[in-house]
Amino acid sequence: QVQLVESGGGLVQAGGSLRLSCAASGRTFSRYTMGWFRQAPGKEREFVAIINWSGGSTYYADSVKGRFTISRDNGKNTVYLQMNSLKPEDTAVYYCAAGEIYGATKYTYDYWGQGTQVTVSS
Repeated sequence: QVQLVESGGGLVQAGGSLRLSCAASGRTFSRYTMGWFRQAPGKEREFVAIINWSGGSTYYADSVKGRFTISRDNGKNTVYLQMNSLKPEDTAVYYCAAGEIYGATKYTYDYWGQGTQVTVSS
Protein backbone atom coordinates (compact mmCIF):
# COMPACT_ATOMS: atom_id res chain seq x y z
CA GLN A 1 0.00 0.00 0.00
CA VAL A 2 1.27 3.46 -0.93
CA GLN A 3 -0.23 6.74 0.21
CA LEU A 4 0.53 9.88 -1.77
CA VAL A 5 0.17 13.49 -0.66
CA GLU A 6 0.69 16.37 -3.10
CA SER A 7 1.62 19.92 -2.15
CA GLY A 8 2.91 23.09 -3.75
CA GLY A 9 -0.06 24.16 -5.82
CA GLY A 10 -1.36 27.70 -5.87
CA LEU A 11 -2.13 30.78 -7.92
CA VAL A 12 0.55 32.14 -10.25
CA GLN A 13 0.66 34.58 -13.14
CA ALA A 14 1.32 33.41 -16.66
CA GLY A 15 5.04 32.98 -17.22
CA GLY A 16 5.64 32.12 -13.59
CA SER A 17 6.83 28.92 -11.92
CA LEU A 18 5.66 26.44 -9.33
CA ARG A 19 7.18 23.31 -7.87
CA LEU A 20 4.86 20.50 -6.91
CA SER A 21 5.87 17.79 -4.46
CA CYS A 22 4.38 14.39 -3.83
CA ALA A 23 5.35 12.63 -0.63
CA ALA A 24 4.84 8.88 -0.50
CA SER A 25 4.48 6.61 2.48
CA GLY A 26 5.81 3.08 2.55
CA ARG A 27 9.21 1.49 2.19
CA THR A 28 8.74 0.40 -1.42
CA PHE A 29 8.56 3.84 -3.03
CA SER A 30 11.71 3.25 -5.06
CA ARG A 31 10.16 0.30 -6.91
CA TYR A 32 7.39 2.39 -8.47
CA THR A 33 7.10 4.41 -11.61
CA MET A 34 5.73 7.80 -10.60
CA GLY A 35 3.50 9.93 -12.74
CA TRP A 36 1.92 13.36 -12.73
CA PHE A 37 -1.49 13.84 -14.28
CA ARG A 38 -3.86 16.79 -14.37
CA GLN A 39 -7.56 17.39 -14.72
CA ALA A 40 -9.17 20.65 -15.76
CA PRO A 41 -12.88 21.33 -15.12
CA GLY A 42 -15.06 19.40 -17.55
CA LYS A 43 -12.12 17.51 -19.02
CA GLU A 44 -10.64 14.05 -18.73
CA ARG A 45 -7.63 13.46 -16.50
CA GLU A 46 -4.59 13.70 -18.74
CA PHE A 47 -1.00 12.60 -18.62
CA VAL A 48 1.69 15.18 -17.80
CA ALA A 49 4.96 13.38 -17.01
CA ILE A 50 6.37 10.12 -15.72
CA ILE A 51 9.66 8.97 -14.20
CA ASN A 52 10.90 5.43 -13.77
CA TRP A 53 11.98 3.86 -10.48
CA SER A 54 15.60 5.06 -10.67
CA GLY A 55 14.95 8.47 -12.16
CA GLY A 56 16.95 7.52 -15.22
CA SER A 57 14.05 7.65 -17.62
CA THR A 58 11.43 10.36 -18.03
CA TYR A 59 8.68 11.10 -20.51
CA TYR A 60 6.52 14.18 -21.02
CA ALA A 61 3.33 15.18 -22.72
CA ASP A 62 4.00 17.36 -25.75
CA SER A 63 2.07 20.21 -24.14
CA VAL A 64 4.58 20.52 -21.27
CA LYS A 65 7.81 19.36 -22.88
CA GLY A 66 10.59 21.88 -22.35
CA ARG A 67 8.68 23.69 -19.59
CA PHE A 68 8.10 21.02 -16.93
CA THR A 69 10.67 18.74 -15.28
CA ILE A 70 9.88 15.64 -13.25
CA SER A 71 12.39 14.32 -10.72
CA ARG A 72 12.48 12.08 -7.67
CA ASP A 73 14.42 11.59 -4.48
CA ASN A 74 14.07 7.97 -3.37
CA GLY A 75 15.81 8.75 -0.10
CA LYS A 76 13.00 11.18 0.73
CA ASN A 77 10.19 9.16 -0.87
CA THR A 78 9.27 12.22 -2.89
CA VAL A 79 8.63 13.05 -6.53
CA TYR A 80 8.66 16.60 -7.85
CA LEU A 81 7.25 18.50 -10.79
CA GLN A 82 9.02 21.76 -11.59
CA MET A 83 6.74 23.86 -13.76
CA ASN A 84 8.16 26.88 -15.58
CA SER A 85 6.71 29.28 -18.14
CA LEU A 86 3.23 28.47 -16.94
CA LYS A 87 0.28 29.19 -19.19
CA PRO A 88 -3.43 29.68 -18.35
CA GLU A 89 -4.14 26.35 -20.07
CA ASP A 90 -2.01 24.63 -17.41
CA THR A 91 -4.73 25.42 -14.88
CA ALA A 92 -5.95 22.13 -13.39
CA VAL A 93 -5.88 19.88 -10.38
CA TYR A 94 -2.57 18.03 -10.47
CA TYR A 95 -2.35 14.46 -9.22
CA CYS A 96 0.61 12.22 -8.59
CA ALA A 97 0.30 8.49 -9.08
CA ALA A 98 2.34 5.36 -8.45
CA GLY A 99 2.38 2.22 -10.53
CA GLU A 100 4.48 -0.76 -11.48
CA ILE A 101 4.30 -0.19 -15.24
CA TYR A 102 6.22 2.56 -16.99
CA GLY A 103 3.54 4.15 -19.11
CA ALA A 104 1.51 7.26 -19.78
CA THR A 105 -1.89 5.62 -19.45
CA LYS A 106 -3.69 6.57 -16.26
CA TYR A 107 -5.30 3.12 -15.97
CA THR A 108 -1.93 1.49 -15.25
CA TYR A 109 -1.47 3.38 -12.00
CA ASP A 110 -2.49 1.76 -8.75
CA TYR A 111 -2.23 4.60 -6.25
CA TRP A 112 -3.29 8.25 -6.46
CA GLY A 113 -2.96 11.34 -4.34
CA GLN A 114 -5.80 13.71 -3.54
CA GLY A 115 -4.58 16.39 -5.94
CA THR A 116 -3.37 19.97 -5.64
CA GLN A 117 -4.89 22.94 -7.47
CA VAL A 118 -2.76 24.97 -9.87
CA THR A 119 -4.29 28.15 -11.24
CA VAL A 120 -2.49 30.28 -13.81
CA SER A 121 -3.88 33.74 -14.40
CA SER A 122 -3.42 35.63 -17.67
